Amino acid sequence: MSEVGSVSDPIRLAHRLDQVCASQTQQVLVAVEQLRRQGVDVIDLGAGEPDFPTPDHVKTAAAAAIRDNFTKYTAGAGIMALREAIARHYAERYGVTYDTSGVVVTAGGKQALYNIAMALFGPGDEVITHVPGWPSIVEQIHLAGADPVRVRTAAEEGFELRAEPFLEAVTPRTRGIVINSPGNPTGAVMSEPELARLADGLAERDIWLVLDLCYEQLIYDDTPHNLPHVLWDRLADRTVLVGTASKSYAMTGWRCGWLLAPAAVAAGCNVVQSHSTSHATSITQRAALAALTGPQACVETMRDEYRARRDAVLSWLDGDARFRVTRPAGAFYLFPDVSELLSPDGMRTSADFVQALLRDAHVAVTPGEAFDAPGFIRLSYAAPMDQLREAWRRIQRFLG
Repeated sequence: MSEVGSVSDPIRLAHRLDQVCASQTQQVLVAVEQLRRQGVDVIDLGAGEPDFPTPDHVKTAAAAAIRDNFTKYTAGAGIMALREAIARHYAERYGVTYDTSGVVVTAGGKQALYNIAMALFGPGDEVITHVPGWPSIVEQIHLAGADPVRVRTAAEEGFELRAEPFLEAVTPRTRGIVINSPGNPTGAVMSEPELARLADGLAERDIWLVLDLCYEQLIYDDTPHNLPHVLWDRLADRTVLVGTASKSYAMTGWRCGWLLAPAAVAAGCNVVQSHSTSHATSITQRAALAALTGPQACVETMRDEYRARRDAVLSWLDGDARFRVTRPAGAFYLFPDVSELLSPDGMRTSADFVQALLRDAHVAVTPGEAFDAPGFIRLSYAAPMDQLREAWRRIQRFLG
């Protein structure tokens, strides 16, 4: 009899996992942690999270929740005060009106997207999204049993999201379109006129439009971005909005996101959640309530610092012809083309480049392969300016 877990007795997993890839962004995080445990001084520019601490008033609210013994189960869709605050946030920011019956609080924006995929998509459906893009969107479509259809954006066009390619990808099997704006990893945004053209093109079709606004408060230039109102005017009955406290309020580890949808869809998403996580952590919900209703100067402070970092790193990259990079409008990533640094005799792929950079220069970035964009790397500027300068010095020594 073979031992459990031996090579001769492989464990058979569910067939659905044959279509799903592990997160390469998480793999970078694991590699960084392993090196740091060995005492290596690694500068991590691969992380997709703010380097700022969670604002003090948010932490105070969480501590108060613990002291008040607010540590029991909550309603699956979230505590009413938080759902009301989320609805009010979108009403004040975008001029769209959602009843609390259409609001579901989730364990991060990722779970909101997962709940939506499970509630709306299934075998035989096609779901359109854009690449380079956040890999979890495609993998969640796979997990739902649906088929992802990828619309590719181009670096020479600033990775602009345009309506026409989405509409050209629509078939009789199309069930939904998922858009992330500002986008990870490119920082590109979809313009209001382009989204309006897309919504108008879907007006007579039974197709859902899911809008992931994870980085909604991290837009740096004077870029109109009232996408929720564009959809509210044209496609309110088939629109789902997704948001999160993670990026705007430096709360990635707290795990709090949300979705806003027609009441029947929200109820379906809540059913999915009721059989997985039940609800977002009670303490986290109190913290997120403080984030949305408390002082907002912290968001502006972080956004201003990100803007300064973006412009600094852009200037460094622009000074090296081996990197070709577009100016991102939002999020906190640069996505340079490094194909000039690749060759058949050396680093053949951007994944090879990333591995060598981590091994030899102790700088972590994420390969473009993680985002369906070989030849690129994602470089996060969510790190202190002194670390960004040192990382650039190490990269230049590595290339020299």
